[in-house]
Amino acid sequence: MANEPKASVKTEVQDSQKAKKPGFFSRIGGFLKSCKGELKKITWPTPKQTAKNTGIVLATMAVIGVIVVLLDLLFSQLIGLLTKI
Repeated sequence: MANEPKASVKTEVQDSQKAKKPGFFSRIGGFLKSCKGELKKITWPTPKQTAKNTGIVLATMAVIGVIVVLLDLLFSQLIGLLTKI
């Protein structure tokens, strides 16, 4: 008998939570509102910063490209020497 009132209260709480669950489109609307709020918090880089960062990336790619080419030439020469032996 002592468990029956607790069970009924529990089912009432679960039923009320199910009834209060927002619909699909209202959840999407809430998500889009929160996305808009987060986008307002972003500090976007200036065009000068963007150009500087692009230059750094391009220079780094060029240096790594040269290193890869030099290693390729070195290893191809070593393999050529080993195949001649």
